[in-house]
Amino acid sequence: MAEGGRDLARRSRDALRLLFHPRRLWREHRPWAIGLIVGAVVVVAGVVIAYEELKRPADVHNEDAIRHFKPQKPPPPKEPKTVNWPIFGFNNARTRYLPVKGIKPPFRKIWRFTDRPLLEFPPIYVGGKLYFVNNSGFAYALEADTGKVLWKRRVGRLNASSPAYYNHRLYIVNLEPGHIVKLDAKTGRTIWKRDLPGRAESSPLVIDRTVYFGVENGELFAMSTGKGQVRWSTPLGGPIKAAPAYYGGKLFVGDYGGYMNAVDAKTGKLVWQSGSLGPGFGGSGAFYSTPAVAYGRVYAGNNDARVYSYDTANGELAWSYSTGGYAYSGPAVANTRHSPPTVFIGSFDGNVYALDAKDGSVRWSRSAGGQVIGSLSAVGDIVYAAEFTHKTTSGYMMRSGKRVFRYPYGTYSPVISDGRRLYLTGYSSITALRPHRAVVAVAEAHRAHKRGNARSGGGRAKR
Repeated sequence: MAEGGRDLARRSRDALRLLFHPRRLWREHRPWAIGLIVGAVVVVAGVVIAYEELKRPADVHNEDAIRHFKPQKPPPPKEPKTVNWPIFGFNNARTRYLPVKGIKPPFRKIWRFTDRPLLEFPPIYVGGKLYFVNNSGFAYALEADTGKVLWKRRVGRLNASSPAYYNHRLYIVNLEPGHIVKLDAKTGRTIWKRDLPGRAESSPLVIDRTVYFGVENGELFAMSTGKGQVRWSTPLGGPIKAAPAYYGGKLFVGDYGGYMNAVDAKTGKLVWQSGSLGPGFGGSGAFYSTPAVAYGRVYAGNNDARVYSYDTANGELAWSYSTGGYAYSGPAVANTRHSPPTVFIGSFDGNVYALDAKDGSVRWSRSAGGQVIGSLSAVGDIVYAAEFTHKTTSGYMMRSGKRVFRYPYGTYSPVISDGRRLYLTGYSSITALRPHRAVVAVAEAHRAHKRGNARSGGGRAKR
């Protein structure tokens, strides 16, 4: 047994010596050499095959599949549920027109907020909340879905204006005391307050961190939103009660001296000043009406009972139209698929007028049932007016003047909208109304808001 082991060990040593002398192996043991070569080739081939199977796969570049690639358009962004109405008049041009589909009668009441003091000016709507100031100087924030009071703050003793919303802040001017206040829109906390050289009922406008408004001492003001510093003030032709409108870098506002004015928004320089015709016998008119700017024109009512249309470039009077009473009312200006560019305005004579925006010719006129003092507003294909005598609100089809809506609340300003509902202002109430069949689209309303803001920096808030 031991001898056999020694023999195996000797043979193993001889085989190893042959591996180190391949020529001797090939010469003396050629069959073994061929076997070893074949075995080595098989082993190497197996290793190569195993590596190819197990290594990281190469990237694919399938030309045939690439040729059949069919790109798809990205899904459109989700349409917002509501549109903001952040200042008096809806947009910076104060056109008071919201082009939205589906907001039409019949309506159903969702809720009603009531309080004792007069609401002379309408609320604004931003991001699911309504903000307004009553005649006694109390500012409110309401939840738009429910009418719930979120906060209430006293900002003055007498107020006749709407707040302006910009970057989560509210800007409010007061008649008594004559000052401007900046509030936190979320809490109602006062951030700053600045005294003014007179009473103010000119609803503010905010563009690019500057707040604009008029004062009864006859000056148009521009103040910084940050600290409330005066950037400039420009004296005009008389006390300013109307709110300024903005378009193309200029502010447009009338005064109680009977002048319509265009002022450079950055510098405060008076660009042009045009008079009104007056009531005759040497008298002059007075502009209480907040103007609307559209189609290269400035439109406003006057206390001489006329409606005026001025060229925005040079102040040239394009046309005037005489109603039968004071034209305190601010106009709504609209152009729809069913009606041409039209100026809608009310008068103390108790009528609502639809005037051709180009030449002032009457398209239609309808009785409102009482004196129309406040501004009109237009939502969809309907223009709304409130009357003071019997305190009702009516809606008229823009195209025909047919009355399609009447509500037993209203006094000065009629309605605003968020694209889903109407918020109707009564003597001392706000009523939320929703269409029975609401198929509402607000995309065009957002585009109209941008057009009306015309290269301005109006504040926005997302819901």
